[in-house]
Amino acid sequence: MLKLPQSVRVDAAPALWLSLQASLRAEAAQVSSGAGAELSINAAELQQFDSAVLTLLLSAARLCAELGLRLTVLNVPAKLQELARVYGVAELLWPDLQDAGQAVQT
Repeated sequence: MLKLPQSVRVDAAPALWLSLQASLRAEAAQVSSGAGAELSINAAELQQFDSAVLTLLLSAARLCAELGLRLTVLNVPAKLQELARVYGVAELLWPDLQDAGQAVQT
């Protein structure tokens, strides 16, 4: 399972995306070879973030969809859910927000 770091800010987002993209592709290969259809990212350690985290998650969800997988974000902080609502992308990341505190599928 992949993990988001403690901090995701716009200044570090490009390097983080390169790393996350490579990790997503590697994890997707393992999941697909095991006949899985879901890839998970744990957001439990995420404490400091700005809107760049939304860009990363949307990009990750798009990449997973291209690879034929569904992205699930686990342990989504309430502030991240609220930020997604403010930016109008919550329904893109989490169609069913009632379960967002535990596991959120995208």
